Amino acid sequence: MLTDVQAGGFRISGVSVGGVYTSLMVSELSVLLDIGIAPRSFTGPSDLFLSHGHADHMGALVSLLGIRGLNRAGPLRIFLPQEIAEDLAEGVRRFTHVQGRGIPVSLVQLVPGQEALVREDLWVRAVRTLHTVPSLGYVFFRRVPKLKTAYLGLPGVEIRRLRESGEDLFSIIERHELAYATDTLVDVLETEPLLRSARVLVLECTFLDDRKSREECREKCHIHLDELLERAHLLQNEHIVLMHFSQIYQPAEVRHLLKQRLPQELLERVVAFCPDKGPFPG
Repeated sequence: MLTDVQAGGFRISGVSVGGVYTSLMVSELSVLLDIGIAPRSFTGPSDLFLSHGHADHMGALVSLLGIRGLNRAGPLRIFLPQEIAEDLAEGVRRFTHVQGRGIPVSLVQLVPGQEALVREDLWVRAVRTLHTVPSLGYVFFRRVPKLKTAYLGLPGVEIRRLRESGEDLFSIIERHELAYATDTLVDVLETEPLLRSARVLVLECTFLDDRKSREECREKCHIHLDELLERAHLLQNEHIVLMHFSQIYQPAEVRHLLKQRLPQELLERVVAFCPDKGPFPG
């Protein structure tokens, strides 16, 4: 049922069908990205990142909470747009009441540009995506020390001596590992440059051909492949995972259209998030 792809050292598992359900798990980061369905295997991560409040992206939250309770998986931390936090908290409270037992949840409200510590070596920064309701994308990054230019080439013993003497040898840089943006106008690639430079970009591309015009696509605040092709020169990512394809396509069609329409340089970096064979699940 679940799709599994590899991109830049990350295993991304789950399901994504535009308008139906999107739920992804990134094993190496131990995070969930949206929760349109709640497979049992998704109870491992304790951090969930919600892009927005539409049902196909958060409708299975109560199922996830129920499964976590059954498995005694511990509290779930939910990162989400600030604008929807109050309503979601009330929904969880009511679910807890009808469920008859406590469901431990903590909410981390974010606004565009805000960053939060996920765990000791992993940070996230929220970016504003462009949808019909309040929505966020997420950029996961690490802060790593880098030897300053002035000290490059020094022997290890000298570096050690300088460090022990208290010399400030290192600058802290951000290494942008993975970015996630779904249900958005393509304009987000211009307004949020971090999306373009992350090592791996997970990006919606709902429509792929003339069965839906770009104008119709923009009315729903989704991305058409025509628009993405026009901005291909902006994408510096090593790997681009395209997902959230419309249900009007079969997975085989998705692969065929991408192979047919993407320039070779871009095709080599693109991973289609859809089953290798057969239909989309469900």
